[in-house]
Amino acid sequence: MKTYDVIVVGGGLAGLTAAIDAKRKGHSILVIEKKTYPHHKVCGEYVSNEVLPYLESLGVFLNEFGAVNINTMQFSTLAGDTVSTKLPLGGVGISRYSFDHIMYHKALELGVKFCFQSALSIAFENNQFEVITDQKEIYMSSIVIGAYGKRSSLDKQLRRDFMQQKSSWLAVKGHYKYEFPSNLVALHNFKGGYGGLSKVESGAVNFCYLANYADFQKEKNIANFNKKVVSQNPFLAAFLKNAESLFEEPLTIAQISFSSKKAIENQVLMCGDTAGLIHPLCGNGMSMAIHAAKIASELIHKFLNEKSYTREQLNTEYENKWNHTFNQRLWVGRKAQSILLNERLSNVALSAAVKSPNLLRTLIKRTHGKAIPV
Repeated sequence: MKTYDVIVVGGGLAGLTAAIDAKRKGHSILVIEKKTYPHHKVCGEYVSNEVLPYLESLGVFLNEFGAVNINTMQFSTLAGDTVSTKLPLGGVGISRYSFDHIMYHKALELGVKFCFQSALSIAFENNQFEVITDQKEIYMSSIVIGAYGKRSSLDKQLRRDFMQQKSSWLAVKGHYKYEFPSNLVALHNFKGGYGGLSKVESGAVNFCYLANYADFQKEKNIANFNKKVVSQNPFLAAFLKNAESLFEEPLTIAQISFSSKKAIENQVLMCGDTAGLIHPLCGNGMSMAIHAAKIASELIHKFLNEKSYTREQLNTEYENKWNHTFNQRLWVGRKAQSILLNERLSNVALSAAVKSPNLLRTLIKRTHGKAIPV
């Protein structure tokens, strides 16, 4: 049995960022992650510039690793009608394969400890956490951060409400060799879903799409679904016809839930997708995960260093800050997706955006934050 100040369950962007920040503040940190680095993940792989100053304050400079500067967004309807706009803040394209690996090495450099196993249970008793892994190892800590992603068996163990609701979404992601503007992120609609295209640091084009699982099942496999459904959009038809896949098989993830989640469950501070998943069309999930980790690590530092600052105060302040920072973005994302997936409404919205480009920029601003002060 080993004891740490903080155990982070999940070594994605939220977990790694929180681990790095808390370690820099002088605390002992263990990250429990089931996969060794590097590995690919289903992700849009676009990071808003709002978090770059904060990352640089942690000693992570993405431009040094070839991150692609992106300043323009293009949107198309099922019929192929398009509108483009400059992104208010812009961002960078970088693969999760590289980004997570960069963050992992920064954490190692600082002295963060890693356990490459699956966490089976998290229990809180007598003001202490106990985390048990699938290899029967037991770890104790004062704080646990839940950063294990969109869905996990831990959500069942913690009896989280959203696990009782059916989820109808599937995501598919791959890297491709394809001529594509490096400064562009494109969002293309198809029946029942949409897909994003953007370049990453390797020069590959990341294609990641979200689809209704019931529609996908009708076509039985990815190749058929791409041919019969995704390719109804002329831009995506041209892409799929001419792009050369760099993966043996696309990555997939099913049962994606956009239902409301709680930022605190059984005293565990939830972070990143574990606390709330923004619709991918907003292109802001990675930045939200990083920002949430900053909020968590600052409050954890306060809790571990100030005897008068109670766990109840920590939980209340974290939940309030999380909701204040992200709830509006999640609400706008839900509304925007409902419009996008309605053919008539998406055409009306596109016509309005063509007449008033500020409308699209305003929507983008509502799903992103300002640059995080450091």
